[in-house]
Amino acid sequence: MSTFTHIDAEGRVRMVDVSGKWPTLRTATAGGRVTMTPETFEAIRDHRVRKGNVLETARIAGIMAAKRTAELIPMCHPLNLTHAQVDFFPEPETFSIRIEAVARIIDVTGIEMEVLTAVSVAALTIYDMCKAYDKSMTITDIRLLAKSGGKSGDFVRQREKKGETP
Repeated sequence: MSTFTHIDAEGRVRMVDVSGKWPTLRTATAGGRVTMTPETFEAIRDHRVRKGNVLETARIAGIMAAKRTAELIPMCHPLNLTHAQVDFFPEPETFSIRIEAVARIIDVTGIEMEVLTAVSVAALTIYDMCKAYDKSMTITDIRLLAKSGGKSGDFVRQREKKGETP
C-alpha cells in the first residue's frame, strides 16, 4: 500500500503522512464562474448592491477561505500559504463573473484544495450578497486550472471554452 494514501493498513481513514517529503515551491490556480441576470450583473458592476462592494468582499472571503481550508476539508493538511490572490473578470456578454484564485507555498504538499476552496467561497459570497436581487444565479465551472511543483508534476488544463484562460 502506498505511503501517500488516506487509508491505513487496517483500512481506516487517516491523514496522509507527508513527513518524508522535501519542501518545494508549489503553485496552483483554480477558476469558476457566477452567472446572473443582466440587472444583477449591472448592480455589481456599478457598485449599486446595498450590502457593499461585492467583488472586494468576495476577494477577502476567498483569500480567508484559502488560508482556512484545512478546517473545512477533512484530512487536508494545514498550510501557511506564502501567497493567495483572488481576481474577478466580469464578462458582460454572458452576464457572468469569472473567478480565478492563485496560491503559492514552499512546502511538502500541494495547494490545489486551497485555490478550489478560495474560488468556491468567493462565488458563494457573490451569491450571498446578491441573492435578494437574483436567486437564480448559478455557480459553475469550479475546477483546477494549473498546478506546479511536487511529486505529481505540473498540470495545465486545456482551454474548454472560447475566451477561457487556464
